[in-house]
Amino acid sequence: MSASAAVDPITAEVISRHLLSISEEMGATLIRTSFSPNIKERNDCSTAIFDARGRVIAQAHRVPIHLGSMIGAIEAIKKRFPEDTIRPGDMFLANDPYSGGGSHLPDINVIAPVFWQGRIVSYVANIAHHSDVGGMVPGSEAAVCRSIFQEGLRLPAVRVMREGEIQQDIMEIILLNSRTPDERIGDLRAQFAANVTGIRSMTGLFNRYGAQTEATIDAYLEFTRKRFVAAVGKIKAGVYTAEDFLDGDKEGETARLALRLTVGNDQLILDFAGTAPQLSWARNIPNQALIATVYTVVKSLLDPDVPTNAGYFDAIDIRAPRGTLVQPVAPAPVGCRSISCGVLGDMIAHALSQAMPERSIAGCGPHHLVVFAGPDPRSNDYFVNYETIAGGMGARPYRDGMDAVRVHASGAANLPLEALEHAYPLRMERYALRDGSGGTGEHRGGMGVIREYRALNDGIQVSLSSERQHVPAPGYDGGLAGEVGVFVLNPGTPEERVLSSAASDVDLPKGAVLSIRTPGGGAYGPARCRTRDAIASDVSEDRLTLQGAEQAYGWTG
Repeated sequence: MSASAAVDPITAEVISRHLLSISEEMGATLIRTSFSPNIKERNDCSTAIFDARGRVIAQAHRVPIHLGSMIGAIEAIKKRFPEDTIRPGDMFLANDPYSGGGSHLPDINVIAPVFWQGRIVSYVANIAHHSDVGGMVPGSEAAVCRSIFQEGLRLPAVRVMREGEIQQDIMEIILLNSRTPDERIGDLRAQFAANVTGIRSMTGLFNRYGAQTEATIDAYLEFTRKRFVAAVGKIKAGVYTAEDFLDGDKEGETARLALRLTVGNDQLILDFAGTAPQLSWARNIPNQALIATVYTVVKSLLDPDVPTNAGYFDAIDIRAPRGTLVQPVAPAPVGCRSISCGVLGDMIAHALSQAMPERSIAGCGPHHLVVFAGPDPRSNDYFVNYETIAGGMGARPYRDGMDAVRVHASGAANLPLEALEHAYPLRMERYALRDGSGGTGEHRGGMGVIREYRALNDGIQVSLSSERQHVPAPGYDGGLAGEVGVFVLNPGTPEERVLSSAASDVDLPKGAVLSIRTPGGGAYGPARCRTRDAIASDVSEDRLTLQGAEQAYGWTG
């Protein structure tokens, strides 16, 4: 009798739900005890549980791209530290994409083993985006970086806690390299607390269900595999191709993303041959970000309710040539990989949309990144404010695109205005949907966002990073593309100027205003097919003016 057949299905369901609740409990602990607005307000963090073999068995519903990094960190730890050298109370951290399984340097993974009856039975893991870990640009993430050595402190898998005692030398290295050390120590301690919460709850789970817990987890993963294979079997077998473009090494240039998707034999093969060579700017997508994006987009389109665990990974074969922008080699910079993954996700979705047009999705507007830094006279401290601003989602065959949302593997939230103005010497002048930014069609694309910041004192600088400021989010099946994004300094004044899609050390003197206008999503279907009721609704909700409705749809009321 197989292990899966011997497992009680009710017990398996209870344990699987218990695992997910533990990962969510860890996430709540991390957010509630963190110091930086980026984590406690924007929730730029994730938590997960792995089995003793390093397979993910539960991930809290937060930031999908973080999954790849936690997988990579577990692999790096298991490779570097023999199991017989690991003790209860140990914790490890890592962030480096080339040696520690990370996907970019601000994301620090903290991993801890869970012991039961004298042996490791699982690992608990969390990842938090730290607002600054050093490097040439405040925030440690900017498209202008030309080498990973410019992006901040690189950490291979290291033991940061030994049998419950924090290793102060490791902590001091991290703190010395950050422009905001007080935030770093607070956020790291929050990460330690999250893992302590996970260890306690996982130990309780094993105490309750005993040795059958591991067999049940194996059966849970097998159930996930079978369910996902069944989903693959329902889509049309064949070979599908797609392409999209990132910004290149110079303003206005582009770099090609290419995909050949093969569906058949209960498997998906994603081959990225033909993708452009790795870039000298920090738009490259390292391996762990690539796999996280693939897993997330494929799951969301084929079976969004399939459990988030390693059970379905084996049905996905990813092939990415080394030295390309989806498999860069050191020391290629990778800081802005999340924005690039927004475009990558569009391409993957486009290939899958050809195989199952009833679930297709038009191109999306990825988030834009802005990092403010400088002196804060209220506290006499240096501040770093890291923010990602949501774009618009592409339309579907059956509905309009969502407005103001992060897409594909991205996550976190826009920083609330109250938290922004309380923490930093900035004032929000405008925060609104970007009217007309979604593409027009039978189903319109989602709208992006406008956020305009005023500097309240001198000495503030800002760095900017983005995609889809030159290549818009494409429409699908006759729908029009969304509007491209743009950064504008001092809009509506004689000093107004459009800034580059990748810039650093832009001065914001007291009173200056920076406007971030994120891209909209593409539309689905031709505009002539949009219903009169839908157009009227757009006008009544101020999504379109009467003139705009006439221009886009020929509608006169």
